[in-house]
Amino acid sequence: MTMPATAEFDPEVSIVEAVRDGDRRAFEDLVRGNDRWVHGVVFGVLGDPDSTDDVVQQVWASVWSRIPELRDARAWRVWLYRLARNAAIDAQRDRRRRPRVQSPVPEASTDSSMTPAYALSRTERHELVLEAIRNLPALYREPFVLRHVQDWSYRQIAEVMGIPVDTVETRLVRARRHLRAALDGKV
Repeated sequence: MTMPATAEFDPEVSIVEAVRDGDRRAFEDLVRGNDRWVHGVVFGVLGDPDSTDDVVQQVWASVWSRIPELRDARAWRVWLYRLARNAAIDAQRDRRRRPRVQSPVPEASTDSSMTPAYALSRTERHELVLEAIRNLPALYREPFVLRHVQDWSYRQIAEVMGIPVDTVETRLVRARRHLRAALDGKV
């Protein structure tokens, strides 16, 4: 997994510069190395795994078309974060305007040794946890996903979100409290 690095030490700066020059192979490398990271950013805003893939595709299309606007390749990570975050916020706004339809059928398990009852129970627990994460205020959900799904450090989260490390810590503590309260007795 690619994690944000400080601009001075980011080994991907040369790849970003090649992408700015129109190198499609370098773009593919950039996507391969950062797709999971972008997924985490988008999910952190949306809290909806069903919509995340579509928004991530839009983000990468925007990266390709807008990368010439990036003046300093060393600042590309913050630029990509903002692009992904803004795309997710726009998608969230659009989603609120449309009614949400959920599939009544749980996902099938790929583990053939699981009993159907256990698989259903596991799916239900998974859905409860996802729903609790979705219901976190975005202020808390975003750093929570970056920390606990993407495994970023507090410093890395603070750097990319443009907030102090103490604020990241406070938001994570509050996110965990919200989740404990939401899941108490359910999981």
